[in-house]
Amino acid sequence: MDTAPRTVKANGITLAYRRWGPEDAPPVLVLHCRGADGADWSSIAERLATGPRARRVYAPDLRGHGRSDWPGTEPGAGPETYGYEAMRDDVLAFLGALALDRVDVVGHSLGGIVGYLLAQRAPEAVRRLVLEDVPAPIPPDPPRPPTERPDGDLPFDWAMVRATDGQRNAPDPVWWEHMGRITMPTLLIGGGATSPIPQDQIAAVAGLLPDARVVTIDAGHLVHEDRPEEFLVVVRDFLAA
Repeated sequence: MDTAPRTVKANGITLAYRRWGPEDAPPVLVLHCRGADGADWSSIAERLATGPRARRVYAPDLRGHGRSDWPGTEPGAGPETYGYEAMRDDVLAFLGALALDRVDVVGHSLGGIVGYLLAQRAPEAVRRLVLEDVPAPIPPDPPRPPTERPDGDLPFDWAMVRATDGQRNAPDPVWWEHMGRITMPTLLIGGGATSPIPQDQIAAVAGLLPDARVVTIDAGHLVHEDRPEEFLVVVRDFLAA
């Protein structure tokens, strides 16, 4: 199975990515959470890429993460360098660079926000959408305090954390207003009572979508890591429909 890391130019930066599965299998794009990278999906991707319903899985490192460019380290870079919209535009350019016209998208947390912004901007590019424990674009009350930086070297740009903390506290109202543009079938997976994501927000997002289904897997925030078998069952069935 071809899983060697590779790179592609997209939206003016270099994005690293991994891929699994047969060349002619239906494509699925998996987007990681904040602080991770495409390798976070390896065990799930390997399973999705094999068997009678095998998929062609693509897992990029979002900007500021892993082996992709960290443009926030460049002189003159501002908070917008790591805006969710910039990551969305990267992913759209990534699909174009690899000639992927229409894909299924699975996004976890930050990757899920990028996923639903992609589905709003380019619904024709997304066949089905899976959002794993993804917060709604609602300002938290009280606001989230600044995240404390861990000691030592990090596999991601700390400027990305500061920027996404800011957008999480003050999301663009348009994100909420445009939820109705997500017209493709959408599966929302909640992590249950132990997740830090308010589960009523997941239900609220589902209520705005024309074709949405909500499933709760009591695993906390890291559903695909802590309950991979249950995650794979619901995702495979949804994507195969």
